[in-house]
Amino acid sequence: MDLMHPHVEAYATQFTSPENPLLAGVNRETLENHSQYHMLSGHVQGKFLSFISTILKPKYVLEIGTFTGYSALCLAEGLSADGELHTIELREEDAATSKANFSKSDRNKQIHLHLGNAKEIIPKLNRKWDLVFIDADKTSYIDYYELVVPELSADGIILADNVLFHGQIFEEPISSKNAKAIQAFNEHVMNDPRTEQVLVTIRDGVLMIKKKL
Repeated sequence: MDLMHPHVEAYATQFTSPENPLLAGVNRETLENHSQYHMLSGHVQGKFLSFISTILKPKYVLEIGTFTGYSALCLAEGLSADGELHTIELREEDAATSKANFSKSDRNKQIHLHLGNAKEIIPKLNRKWDLVFIDADKTSYIDYYELVVPELSADGIILADNVLFHGQIFEEPISSKNAKAIQAFNEHVMNDPRTEQVLVTIRDGVLMIKKKL
């Protein structure tokens, strides 16, 4: 299912500020060389992530699912001068690609790449997160959410990607394991009395979550 008409998507891209040269290069190289290039956040969503980061000016950012590093580079744009971005990737090849891409960034020293299982790594980081981006294995979204909510700063925001999961959540019944997991995640967040949320229909859907005041 096409969640957005191609003309609307093209129009959104046309009227979104352009990528910087580093992001444009990562975008191009991922599209040309990676078999799962569709996992890249891309131009419009990347600029959305950058906007959120530059508005918040976070000190501590957590990304779960690095892929080729595009979204981390966007999230790093708003880091405070003494800020840190911690990004976690399970696959060695993607982590190596990300590391090479990060090395070209002026914020390279602020970006900390962790290779391994996020469920094991997150509890060891010991940070109060100002911004969290969840974009990893869909069947673990609830686990990741439960790990980060207690460690979210008072004004912190969680962004969860792919919450429309290519339109498969609209199937009756839902057949895909990942779509079922995303539906369960969306319902879990909606029913959580600690937080409130808004689903933004950008790309494949982004759920913005914050603690209730």
